[in-house]
Amino acid sequence: MKDRRNQIWIAALVSLGGFLFGFDASVISGVTKYIKPEFALSDFELGWVVSSPTFSAMFAMLVAGTISDRVGRKKVLIVVAFLYAISAIWSAMAGGFASLVMARMIGGLAFGAALVLAPIYIAEISLADNRGKMVSIQQLNIVVGFSAAYFSNYYLQGLVGTGGDITEQTVWRWMLGIEFAPAIVYFIALFFVPRSPRWLLVQNREEEGREVLANLHGKEQMELEYQQIKESIEETSTTRKASLSSLLHPSLRFVILIGLTVGILQQITGVNAIYFYATTIFEQSGVGQNAAFAQAVWVGIINVVFTLVAMSLIDRMGRKPLLLIGIFGIAASMFLTSYGFKQATYQLTSDDVFKIEGLEEEQLGGVVGQLYSDDVSFKNAMKGALGEVEFSKLEGNIVKEAIQMNPILILIGILGFVASFAISLGPVMWVMLSELFPNWIRGLAISVIGFINSATSWLVQFIFPWELANLGNAFTYLIYGLFAIVGFVILYRILPETKGKSLEQIEKELVR
Repeated sequence: MKDRRNQIWIAALVSLGGFLFGFDASVISGVTKYIKPEFALSDFELGWVVSSPTFSAMFAMLVAGTISDRVGRKKVLIVVAFLYAISAIWSAMAGGFASLVMARMIGGLAFGAALVLAPIYIAEISLADNRGKMVSIQQLNIVVGFSAAYFSNYYLQGLVGTGGDITEQTVWRWMLGIEFAPAIVYFIALFFVPRSPRWLLVQNREEEGREVLANLHGKEQMELEYQQIKESIEETSTTRKASLSSLLHPSLRFVILIGLTVGILQQITGVNAIYFYATTIFEQSGVGQNAAFAQAVWVGIINVVFTLVAMSLIDRMGRKPLLLIGIFGIAASMFLTSYGFKQATYQLTSDDVFKIEGLEEEQLGGVVGQLYSDDVSFKNAMKGALGEVEFSKLEGNIVKEAIQMNPILILIGILGFVASFAISLGPVMWVMLSELFPNWIRGLAISVIGFINSATSWLVQFIFPWELANLGNAFTYLIYGLFAIVGFVILYRILPETKGKSLEQIEKELVR
């Protein structure tokens, strides 16, 4: 029991990088409404600010596994923690668009490496019977980070106008800068975790590897684990060296296909558009700015609750059932969200204009009294009357007064998506990636899959503001739902079950 508690403690420390990723990813949802008018950002520039960490994360993911195979998981993670701290301070002090993008890209290098290395490390210190739950600690930390950012944004937003240092002009800098505190905690904590025992044995550091295994699992279990790991290393050491071309080897085709499918599907269903733009999405349903921040807090709470549900089920129910149930829920939730926005109409009356501070009816010309059946035509008319910058400052209040729809449908749809993702593609993807690939190529394979996963995520985040402006809310969420249906069908046909099997057993069964 003591050994198991020790494993959980180590996994929790290592996956604090996931907390920082979650915080960094979702804190921007409260920042966008301030920086867009302050820096006069276009839709593409706003998309670039939000997605820039994911862009740099692609390249960090591509090399992190290979570098960690050479110098060790622990050393790279320490560098990751340092980069998180630098990114937080620089982001808070950014003086313009380019400076903010560069600062956030530094953070992207950190979370790209952390997302790849933490699951690898945790899988390599875990036993087969609890590996799914252990690797899921990374996802739990991610969603706790999401939740912490939403709470932080909501709290800081509430301090605006109370007479302190946090004002309408500075609040977004506090939102970004507060990440420095957990980054320093993570940096210090990493000095107290051991090296990966499997990595030590691959490096022929026998005594250290055996000692770490004994500390983690006890002496009796250590001998069994040691023999399995050594057999796996000896089978591949003379004939197989990790390289990009080796990923194309026929023996790896099946596991690469699974990894690519799950990696792309996790992002193409829109998860980071939902997380990174949560406040914007709720504002689009007409609830207003303060209510949008409050509803974003529920995104964090639901995320944590259902991630805990997934952790309790993943080693009992298995990976495949959780994935399929969750993906079906994602599709249903996106279809509901799309339907909710499809029913919306927009009409701004003279009385509505009077309620909006900073807006005069004379500015709007023929827009007042006109009924619009979709968000794109309404927003284009408003932009034509007010200009891009002025409309972006007042958009939340204008939509609140003009829209006629049922915002509860949007809230249910988004929270349903978050719950479904949290029990499936969120934790299960990283668990499966940490299990599918052999020891000799695990770091490189997960790096490549992570690169493609991150590239898909970047594309989704980058084009989301453009999609809302040109395709509209309803069609955007419909697309995400259709992708989920396609993914459900593919995974139903090809996905194996890996629960309860050692990494070496999975290798023998799937790597042909």
